[in-house]
Parts: sequence; C-alpha cells; structure tokens
Amino acid sequence: MQTMDKEERIQVLTDLIKINSVNGNELEVATYLKALFAKHNIEAMIDAFGDKRANLIVELNPQASGPILGLTGHMDTVDLVNEAKWQSNPFEPRIDGDKLYGRGSADMKSGLAAEVIALIELVESGQVTGHVRFLATAGEEYGTPGANRLEAQDYAADLAALVVGEPTGGDIVYAHSGSLNYRVKSYGQAVHSSRPEEGKNAITGLVKFYVAEQELFNNAPKDPYLGEIKHSITVIEGGKQVNIIPAEAKLEGNIRPTKAFSNEEVINLLKSLVTKLNQDEDTHLEFELIHNFYPVVTSPDNSFIKAGLDATTEAFAHLREPKLRIINGATDASVFVKRRPDLPVFILGPDKWELAHQINEYTTISSYLAVIEAYKNIILNFWLFVKSC
Repeated sequence: MQTMDKEERIQVLTDLIKINSVNGNELEVATYLKALFAKHNIEAMIDAFGDKRANLIVELNPQASGPILGLTGHMDTVDLVNEAKWQSNPFEPRIDGDKLYGRGSADMKSGLAAEVIALIELVESGQVTGHVRFLATAGEEYGTPGANRLEAQDYAADLAALVVGEPTGGDIVYAHSGSLNYRVKSYGQAVHSSRPEEGKNAITGLVKFYVAEQELFNNAPKDPYLGEIKHSITVIEGGKQVNIIPAEAKLEGNIRPTKAFSNEEVINLLKSLVTKLNQDEDTHLEFELIHNFYPVVTSPDNSFIKAGLDATTEAFAHLREPKLRIINGATDASVFVKRRPDLPVFILGPDKWELAHQINEYTTISSYLAVIEAYKNIILNFWLFVKSC
C-alpha cells in the first residue's frame, strides 16, 4: 500500500495548524486541502459562503452502487483565550518529543489531516472501490453554519454510516449528549429605587424562573447510555444602575438533551414554565431558543461500532488499548442526525478530548499516525460489515 512517509504526514498537519482559522477563515484551509487532493488526482469541491467561510466536499467513487461511508471533521478552531500564556506562537507548530503543539492540534486539525491522508493513501493504492464522502466543515465551534448547510443540502441523507474525527485518544465514542442553549428575557417597569412599589423589577421574574428551573427536569427519564439530563443557568444580566429598578433582565442556560428526553421535550417544558410564570400579572417572560444540537447515540452492539473498535485496537496496539465510551460534549454529528436519528455514528480521533480548547494545546504524533491507520482499516473493511449496521 502506497503511503506518505512520517515527515510528509506531519507536514500536512503543521501546514493546517499554521492557518489561523479561529472561528472562521475556513476558506484558506479548504483551499489548501483542495490543492493537496488535486496533487493526488482527487477532485474536491469548495462550498464557499459568507466572509472567508467554506466547506469542502470530496466524493470518492460516486458512481459505485451500495452504501456510502461518510467521514467528517471541522476546519475551524476556538480562540486562543490568553495568547500571552502560550509557551510558543499558537500558529507556529512546535514539536517536543512526541508532542506537537499549536492551536487546533488536538481539536481537530490532527483528526482532519488524518482523514485526508487516509483517503489519499487508499486512493493511491487503488484499494477503495466503494463510495466514500468526506465533509470538511466550517464553524463547528460556534454555530455550526457549515454542517447546517451540508445537512440542508442532503449530504447526510444517503449515508450508511458516519465517522467523526474529533479527539478521542483512539477510543470509539458511540454516544454523546445534545446541547441546547436558550435565553429568557424578563420585562418590568423602571422607576427610581426610592419608589420600588411604583415599578416592576424585571429581575424578580428571572429569579422565579431560576428557582423553578432547578427542579424542572427532576422527573425526566434517565437515558440508558447518556444518563440524566444535565442543565445549568450560566448567564444572568439585569439592571443598568444601582438606584434604578431594572426594566429588563435576561438569563441564558445550557441543557444536554438525551434520546430518552428529547430536544423537543426540553423546549416544550421550558416554554410551559414560562407560560405558567406569566400567569402572574407582575411577570413578563419571553423564551428564545439560541442553539439546538441533537444527541447522537449508536448502540455499542452495532456492527459498525464493533468494526471501528477492531480497527482502532489494531492501529493503537503499540500505544494503548482503545475502549468504547461516551462523552457529554457535542459534535457536527448532532446536525447530521437531525433528520437521520438512527444513522450509525462513531467518533474517533487522536489524543484526548480533554486537550481541546486548552492553552498550549497539543496532540501526540504517535496517536496521530496511529489514527491514520485506523481510518484506513475502517474504510477498507466498511463494505464487509455495513449490511448488518
């Protein structure tokens, strides 16, 4: 099987890290990847939108009949948080032993590069005869505009299964919770604080909601894989000046829906609470949905999950023993399963989920190289087991 050498594989990753794609600028990443694919006679399509935003789509063997395997990864990264605390320039990759430092090294330019290299090497070897669809997305870290576009254009509609290249340390993640962000605004009537009885304090309405929300999900069923609903109110704002009764206030919350208690059920429960509290004439609340990510669950007994574990166990044998597990984060898969809730999905990538978004973020070269081999094994064997997925 024709392969890139170790230095070439590392070069692809360092080239990607050098491109600053913090919450945007994915067009430059997509352009780089398109040129890389072109060097190996693979056609890639850039789906450009907005200001320097873009997705990248590759269809290998689109004429092939039979099930389609999807691979996906995002091209953006989170912000630097505090650049002064980085030990080196986040966009000048630095290698120290087995560690490769740089923004996006773990989340998830290593997984993205590994998927790309796996596809290129398999095409060069002439071993892929089935239909593989590669989707590189924009904006996974903030708002998922790229995945939303691709899902709306039906790029997930005919997939038989999907691999997501987020960092997992070689483990197979078969389930993750959804993520739902919402805002509640409260309205009152401003007066001087020396005459509070003449106004309506908007903060009071928020307090009522906050107190009630703490017990709102007590009776929600426990999901067999994802457990209980996790919910938190994380932002509260109200008041402009200490001697003015506030006319407006707001809070924002995050909830992690499960298959056992769906996004729609969560939203309906929140709206019902707002309606109930608004029955008090002194309370005026409005509910707003900000972000709605769906949970992703594939049974650990699914043959796609088992095949993924077999592939990564072989590839990581010299490093560690991969396991099946779940996470409470969310990925672009949440978008792709919106109309395909039963789509078999697993997440597999180099190094640990916990390294994502960190100052001095890094990936290990050994896990990066291993996951390339895992992806190749998964792709090569996919059509042997997909019928039972």
